[in-house]
Amino acid sequence: MSEDRYQPYQYGMPEEPQFEEPDLTDVLEEQKIEEKDMNVEPESKEETKTNSEPRYDYNYSYSQPTNQPPQQPRNPKNGGGCLKVFGVIAFAILFGVIASMVFQGTNRIINGLFGEVKQTTSEKKEEIGTTQIVTGNGAKVESDIADVAERVMPSVVSITNISIQEVENFFFGGTTQYEVPSSGSGIIVGQNEKELLIATNNHVVAGSETLTVAFIDGNSANAQIKGTDSDIDLAIIAISLSELKSETLEKIKVATLGDSNKMRVGEPAIAIGNALGYGQSVTAGIASALNTTIEGYEGKLIQTDAAINPGNSGGALVNANGEVIGINTAKIKDESVEGMGYAIPISDVLDALNELMNKKTRTKVPEAQRGVLGIMGRTVDAQTSQYYNMPEGVYVSEVIEGGGAEKAKLPIYSVITEIDGYDVDSMEDLQEELQYYKAGETVELTIMVQGREGYTAEKIKVTLSKAK
Repeated sequence: MSEDRYQPYQYGMPEEPQFEEPDLTDVLEEQKIEEKDMNVEPESKEETKTNSEPRYDYNYSYSQPTNQPPQQPRNPKNGGGCLKVFGVIAFAILFGVIASMVFQGTNRIINGLFGEVKQTTSEKKEEIGTTQIVTGNGAKVESDIADVAERVMPSVVSITNISIQEVENFFFGGTTQYEVPSSGSGIIVGQNEKELLIATNNHVVAGSETLTVAFIDGNSANAQIKGTDSDIDLAIIAISLSELKSETLEKIKVATLGDSNKMRVGEPAIAIGNALGYGQSVTAGIASALNTTIEGYEGKLIQTDAAINPGNSGGALVNANGEVIGINTAKIKDESVEGMGYAIPISDVLDALNELMNKKTRTKVPEAQRGVLGIMGRTVDAQTSQYYNMPEGVYVSEVIEGGGAEKAKLPIYSVITEIDGYDVDSMEDLQEELQYYKAGETVELTIMVQGREGYTAEKIKVTLSKAK
């Protein structure tokens, strides 16, 4: 064998060497000579390679073992390969026919049992460069929550309360008045010949100078307070139908009230309201707990994990049937608490709603025309009531000479708890209620008078005097 066959390339890449197919006998003889020179037995293991010298192997063909004679290739039988090919093709066709018949038969059986299943969505492919994206065909998505929201939202309104707050002026002395807006929600619960009646929370409308109600169509109107109950944080406000546009009346509707007593823990609960004052929005969850009590509220509440944020107060909590089962009223404001909102169970306040809806709608009187009781008083809050063992309300510490209270012989040291049936829990409540009365009008006060056996309730009528 020539040594040039193993000579490494020295410069660049020469042309590929051309080899002639050696005679098989010569190759075998040459291998025997090489093995003898290297003192390696013909059947010994392959030589261990080292990195000391480079080794180049250019064997491109397979060599037969030395101990076996070369085998001559077999001549295939004429036509044998074709028969096999035709056999495979015939078997594949037969298998496809049988599989198709089985598949169609199965589909017919399934459609007979369960009805035919149709593909309701389609897709199309669009190419962006060399990448494909898949887009839908814009088909309407069916959702129970979306259906409920669509039915209920015409019954829910947004409420904006403009109140007046006095802030002490540290530089010039005295106080400065500011208009402060706040947002809430309401539920349309009734309509009579003259008014549209809306339920909300008492704290949503408290201290209001003006109340503006916005409807689903974007139109708005001014509202008046019809009645409030601070103990259960409930209020009814009214809007004159004459102030509403015909297009608004066509789009709004009275809500359907459900039975909150039949509510079960785990049932769907959907909250709708004017969250953060941004307009109507919908959140969904479940009824997490029933008959829940929280500090600062006398009754029992529905707890839900549906998000109830500032502005949702007074809005609707509805079930999967779209029935109002609660009036959203509070949310724990704590960074460590998540998913705990509350609603007043609608069944617990039906009587209160009916009573407030049938009260006379009142309009605030201009300040120059308002009447006064003619007393000096102070608030008896819950803490003071417990400490001194006396009722909550307004403690009458002094009666002004010549005023309506003196003329009506209102007892000093008594506690005013109501005025014309409206609860009075503080001096602020009393002053707010007096905004609806002119000087010369008569009001009926409910007072608690202390006796030997404690406090007893009495009623007294007072004709309001003009402020001096």
